[in-house]
Amino acid sequence: MKKISLFLIFILSCVLLSACGRSDKVNGQNIRTAYKSVKVLKERLPAEKRIEFEVSFWTIRDAQKADAEFLNAVDGKTPLEIIGMGQEIYQQRKNAGFKGYEQYSSWEDMINKFGQERSQQGAIKKEDARDKANDVLYNLKR
Repeated sequence: MKKISLFLIFILSCVLLSACGRSDKVNGQNIRTAYKSVKVLKERLPAEKRIEFEVSFWTIRDAQKADAEFLNAVDGKTPLEIIGMGQEIYQQRKNAGFKGYEQYSSWEDMINKFGQERSQQGAIKKEDARDKANDVLYNLKR
């Protein structure tokens, strides 16, 4: 009995260690785990690589419509490999005259423009008339 429990602990430890060993790669087991692992990987990247990684991932997703194809393409890939794949797809589409890519002179130009858009998203806040209508501060002057 003691040998069996030691053996089970050993096997469990090996399984846990192997599961933790892929923390720097996309887990393409299914769509949900792929999205979760990309989210975790993105947070670990330096700020200047996050947008490039995210754009690359979604470029690959756009190019691979079928879930199985997409998961095979990204499973086990590092962020740098995903970025490389995204650049290749961009270049293929740019050369083929893909609509929407004509506005960018290069991959770097596209990433810079996405970065600028992202930084400006939270900068401008428009006032909404509904906010004033729901204001809980009352005018107590009489």
